[in-house]
Amino acid sequence: MKLRSCTLLCALGALLPTSLPSCMTITTERVASGLANPLYVTAPAGDTGRLFIVERDGVIKILNLNTQAISTFLDVSDLVSTTSEQGLLSMAFSPNYQSNGLFYVHYTGVSDGATNIVEYRVSSGNPNVADPASARLVLRFAQPQANHNGGWIGFDTNGSLFIASGDGGGSDDNDAGHTADIGNAQDIEDNLLGKLLAIDPGSDEFPMDPDRNYAIPPQNPFVGAVGDDEIWAYGLRNPWRCSFDRQTGDLWIGDVGQGAREEIDFSPASSTGGENYGWRLRDGFIETPSGPVGGAKPPGNVDPIYDYTRGSGQFQGRSVTGGYVYRGPIVDLQGKYFFGDYINQKVWSITRSGTTFTDLTDWTVKFVPDAGTIDNVASFGEDAVGNLYIVDFDGEVFRVVKKLQFGGLGSALQSTVARVIGRR
Repeated sequence: MKLRSCTLLCALGALLPTSLPSCMTITTERVASGLANPLYVTAPAGDTGRLFIVERDGVIKILNLNTQAISTFLDVSDLVSTTSEQGLLSMAFSPNYQSNGLFYVHYTGVSDGATNIVEYRVSSGNPNVADPASARLVLRFAQPQANHNGGWIGFDTNGSLFIASGDGGGSDDNDAGHTADIGNAQDIEDNLLGKLLAIDPGSDEFPMDPDRNYAIPPQNPFVGAVGDDEIWAYGLRNPWRCSFDRQTGDLWIGDVGQGAREEIDFSPASSTGGENYGWRLRDGFIETPSGPVGGAKPPGNVDPIYDYTRGSGQFQGRSVTGGYVYRGPIVDLQGKYFFGDYINQKVWSITRSGTTFTDLTDWTVKFVPDAGTIDNVASFGEDAVGNLYIVDFDGEVFRVVKKLQFGGLGSALQSTVARVIGRR
């Protein structure tokens, strides 16, 4: 059987430095299924063969990217509360993981729902198994309600561990356990809720406090000023997935709105911190319309780079999931920030242009996978080479890929061509 001319050109193009875009498509492929409520994926720097998957119930699994085999890396399910929005929410590898074997997890405790940031070490005899006995509490603080826990953690280029915390839950940042008159997110004294925190987990400046086993990075904006030294930025409601651009160091934040807007916040790598993203006074670009808590922009307010309204339209939703700036192998996607909506089952991208954006694109239809469905976007993630993944809370993980369009070729011939030209 002879290949049709377009398919032949595509096959040839796949072997050359540049391909023929008319014969290629950007889509997704499923790489894992059968998981238990996955919430996050990541990988240590330089580890190109594995993807680590965080499951809400308290288990971290490893996906072997070469064989697709899945194994258990760490099980802390006996320590984790999964009430409401609680659970094992994310993990982060030390920038020096290859030499020190340290990684960090963010979970809500089973006894009281408090936020726990805990350090673990990989076992000495098996790189695919963590040592549960190595647990060291880094930071613990109370949560007044079971929702709005934030949950993301990640290291910046200076080696500081960033921690995203929600406002403590309830509505209007105004329930029990919330600072009267201003709410937790605008309260910067003795209050770590509704914030981005930055700490140094490598040493301990608070030896007499069992819940604080870390140091304060000297560059934090409130060091030597009024405000908690741990705070990097504040005025957040429920930052659900943040990321550092691996090429530029810029910080992106997806902050879940209350009833009117969902927002994407941005902070350049040159920032010295102290940004106030406006909650509870502001919901996206607007004054918070529900309840008695809306108002003018507070001092130091930084507007989102993008927000969208609540609804069921093409560019609307009900619960934003922050993502990543694409820095993987697909040239066409470079510099696009991908994010989605958990409720409306959407995936979009924007491109930053100064303090605003361009190129708003809906990828939902293009990203229909080869198997399974993307219907609850709980998170995005990256592997060691920058491939972008979409985590579906229903138990699946998908990878964004660029592949040949085989047209009307039979499945057997498609497989043959794919083996010959390799995956792009």
